[in-house]
Amino acid sequence: MHALIVHCHPEPSSFNASLTNIAVETLQRSGYTVEVSDLYAESFDPVEKAEHYVNCENRTCFSPLVEQRHACTTGTLPSDVKREISRLQRADVVIIQFPLWWHAQPAMLKGWFDRVFVSGGLYTSSMRYDRGYFSGKRVMCSVTTGAPEGTFGPQSRGGNIEALLWPIHYSLYYMGFSVLPPFLAFGIQSHDFQHKDTAAFSVKLGDDKAQWSARLEGINCLKPLSFPGWGDWDEDGACRVNR
Repeated sequence: MHALIVHCHPEPSSFNASLTNIAVETLQRSGYTVEVSDLYAESFDPVEKAEHYVNCENRTCFSPLVEQRHACTTGTLPSDVKREISRLQRADVVIIQFPLWWHAQPAMLKGWFDRVFVSGGLYTSSMRYDRGYFSGKRVMCSVTTGAPEGTFGPQSRGGNIEALLWPIHYSLYYMGFSVLPPFLAFGIQSHDFQHKDTAAFSVKLGDDKAQWSARLEGINCLKPLSFPGWGDWDEDGACRVNR
C-alpha cells in the first residue's frame, strides 16, 4: 500500500510539520510506502494562469477549464501538475495536512485543488462524485486550528467545524475519493508552539501524537463520510426524495 501526504504549511518546524512527520513514521511502521508533497518547500505555484500552458488553444482569452482540457488532450500539462497527478495516481490513501486559515484551507492548498484537479483529465460531466476518477482511493484531512475545540461547535464563535470543512470534503468526493473523517488538532497557537523545545509544544504534541498515530494505525477500519450519489439525483441534479 502507498500513501501520499500533501503537506501545506510554510514553516518546517511547525506543529503541522510535526504531524506530517508522525504520519510518515506511523504509516511506514504499518507497512505503507510514503511520499510527501510539500507544497511550500517545492514552491508549488497555486495561481492558475496562461503562462503555465505552452500550447494554448486560445491565446487571446484565457479560460482555465478550456486550457486544462486542451493540455490533457495534447499531453502538455504543466510539469508541476503532472508531478502532483502522478503522486495521486500512485497513492492508495491520501493525507492532506494543513492549518485552518480564515475558516478554510490556505490559499496554497486551494490553488493546488484549482490546478491539479484538471478538467477533462481527472473529471468530466459524467466522471464525478461516486463515478469519479479517484474512486477506490481514500483521503483524510488532518487539520489544525488556532482556537480551542469548544469554539467550533454549532453556533459557536469559531463556526461549526463540520460546515467549515464541508466544501473541502465535498470537492474531494467530487473527484471520486472515499472521504474519511478528519483528524482535528485544536488550539494550536503559533506563539505557544513556535519552537519544538518549549514545554507547551511538547505537551500538546505528545497528546496529539498519540491520537494521530492511533487514528492512522486504524485507518483501514475507518468508515467514510456519507454523500449522495448519482442515483440520488434526478435529471436536473435535484435530490429525488425532495420531489
